Formats: sequence, C-alpha cells, structure tokens
Amino acid sequence: MATHTLSEYLPATCTDLAAEKLGGKVLYATDDFFAEKENLIKPGRGIFIPDKYTDRGKWMDGWESRRKRTAGHDWCIIQLATAGRLHGFDIDTNHFLGNHPPFASVDAAYAPGAGLGALLDEGLDWIELLPRSPLAPGSQNWYASQNRDVFTHLKLHIYPDGGVARFRAYGEVFKDWTKTGPDELVNLAAAVNGARALLCNDMFFSSMHHLLLPGRGENMGDGWETKRNRTPNNRDWIIVRLAAPGRVKKVMVDTCHFKGNFPDRCSLEGCFCPDDERVKNDEVHWMTLMEEQKLSAHSEHFFEREVLHAPPVTHVRFNIFPDGGVSRLQVFGNVVG
Repeated sequence: MATHTLSEYLPATCTDLAAEKLGGKVLYATDDFFAEKENLIKPGRGIFIPDKYTDRGKWMDGWESRRKRTAGHDWCIIQLATAGRLHGFDIDTNHFLGNHPPFASVDAAYAPGAGLGALLDEGLDWIELLPRSPLAPGSQNWYASQNRDVFTHLKLHIYPDGGVARFRAYGEVFKDWTKTGPDELVNLAAAVNGARALLCNDMFFSSMHHLLLPGRGENMGDGWETKRNRTPNNRDWIIVRLAAPGRVKKVMVDTCHFKGNFPDRCSLEGCFCPDDERVKNDEVHWMTLMEEQKLSAHSEHFFEREVLHAPPVTHVRFNIFPDGGVSRLQVFGNVVG
C-alpha cells in the first residue's frame, strides 16, 4: 500500500488498536515533563488553547518531553487494546510546530499479560515495524507497518525529544476462536473482538464506529446519531461485519444519553457473505433476525425472545426508525467454524 494512500486506507479499513476508548494504555514514558503520555491515545487530533499554561510551561494536548541535554532519545510503551496485526501508523504532530520531534520509529512485541517490569527488561524481543522516519510539524504523518505478525505492545521512539499530539496504530484484531466453545455466548459486534462498522446511510452528528466500543457512552457524542429526517417512513441503517460468523441469540441496544432524540423503533437483519464489498454493494440476501422493536430514552434494551432462529451470519444490518441516536449495539451469538 503506497504511503500517499494510507490516510484514506487505514481509517477506512482498519481499527485503531491503541485507542484509549477501545482499551489501549500508555504504560511508560522516559519523559513527559510538559504534557502527559496518556494524551497520545485520546480521541481527536488534539486542541490548542493559546493562553493556557501550567506550572511546567505551556499546556499542550499531547505527549511532550523536555529538551534533552544528554545523549539518547525519548520513547514510550503502549499496550494495545487487544492483540492484533498492524497495518500502519499515524504519528500526529498537530499544534506541535517549534517543538515536534524531527524523527520517529515504532517497535513491537508480543507479550500477552506482561507487566511493566517485563516490558522494560532488555531481554524482551522488540521487532521494528517502522524504521526511523521523518516527521513534519503540525501534521498527520502516515506510515505503513513493515511486519504483519501478531503483537500486543508498541514502543514509540521520538528523536531526540519533543511533542506528539496523537498516535494511531491501525490494524486488525487477532482472536483465537478455537478456544471459544460452541455454546459460548460472545458479543460478535464488539470492536475489541474484531467487529467493524462497514457502512451506514447517515452519521451526521457522530461516527458509526462508536456503536461498537466497550462500555456505555460517555455523552451524547459517544454514539451513532443521524440527522433529523423528514421523509415519511424513513429508515436509517448501519452494516456491521461481525467479529466471526455466528448464530445470533441475543441483542442489546443502548440509547444512553439519547433522551429527546432516540429512535422510535429498531430491527436487525443478517446475511452470510465472506466478501465485504458485496455486502456494501447490497449484492446479498438479507434475512430478518429481529422484527421491529420499540425503544425508549436513555435505556439498555435487551432482546432475546424477540430474536428469530436463523442460519449463521457474517454481517448484520441494524435499522432504526425513523432516525436518531444509539449509544451502543451488542449482538451476542455462538461462533461457528
């Protein structure tokens, strides 16, 4: 994949495995004197407030180390939300203009369950995914990963010091489904399990990808919300590629924070197709998994008896009538081989 296409390819086809909202963590940094390491994986690109200062200097929305007066460089360790294969990175220096690092590199390790001591051990095998590469100031710097093995932790190096607003590690979740029993209920629509929102007809107010995140929404912006539609009998919809093919058994629809703008009703359809493009082009047969059900404000709705017996599916289409906002969607089922 050519570098100049990464800015479109990575967000459209991959999941940010380092994202705080997904469960990523910044475990360690050699120095975060000016701005905390935890900012690296927060949502958005970072903001700038001209007159905001702390007792250590200018407040910056990112990770910023002090000016290094000794040999070496700064680096941090990031625990991915889940094991996965990395396709590429966005090292965003937004608002870091006279204080950005000129270069950066990325290493990775597979160390499930490792504590910080083990990660700092010099004997741990770190693999280079991105060699030392130039960074432009105030910019998203897109680079492809040089290795597609499965990893759990990343090490971001900056040379020699400076500030990075956000770090994105785009890839695909790795799950060993052979360890899942045939009768075990799994949330097949969870992003952390590998599900991904493929397409929707409208996400005017907030992204469709929020729908599959862990936990309940933090506010009304942390969900999927469509604009007000004046067309009679309107239906808004979103297509989700499930984490694995499965038989749907139970559905949870959460309208948390949506009080005057929740959908009146919802329904669920499914299809079995290994080709995402055919699904997006509507070249599949959609079967009903759940008939229309009433929704209420700011509530978790659990549907089990309402879910119809149906063959396994690879994708679901979640419909809302006529429009509105939903915080989270969970689709529980049994994984099939």
